[in-house]
Amino acid sequence: MAIETERLSISEFGLDDAPFINELLNEPDFIRHIADRGVRDTAGAEKYLSDGPLKSYAAHGYGLYKVALKASGESLGMCGLIRRDTLDFPDLGYAFLARHYRRGYASEAGAAVLAHARAQRNVGRVVAITSLDNDGSIRVLENLGFRPEGIIDVPGYDTPSRYFVNDP
Repeated sequence: MAIETERLSISEFGLDDAPFINELLNEPDFIRHIADRGVRDTAGAEKYLSDGPLKSYAAHGYGLYKVALKASGESLGMCGLIRRDTLDFPDLGYAFLARHYRRGYASEAGAAVLAHARAQRNVGRVVAITSLDNDGSIRVLENLGFRPEGIIDVPGYDTPSRYFVNDP
């Protein structure tokens, strides 16, 4: 699976992406707004990839994907759909290294992932969750056409989350 936009290449993760995942999951904003996944080294990142994205590709045909600059191949972040047992619909998730914020990459990747999921995987309704104070993520979701539907408690998160919905 590969998706290309004007600036980005979006592709499945492999275990060789573990050093990048280790860096991304230890970004202060990732820990603050998403969760501390307890990944602290390459071996932990390989386990995260095996138990998360790689397992999801096999089970659902989609998951979180690596987002890189098309021109250079530099990894910027991840974006994709997550199938949680606790939500009724696939959940759009994304995270980027802080040094790549405010360049429109999350919106560009999110739009491409949604279009691909609908065209190739027949995905209808997609939801999203954010921490209550993640204003940047909330703006991205609104730009992608998500509408707020309230606040929910999501198992595995210490605080309530804003809940958003996007219908085709």
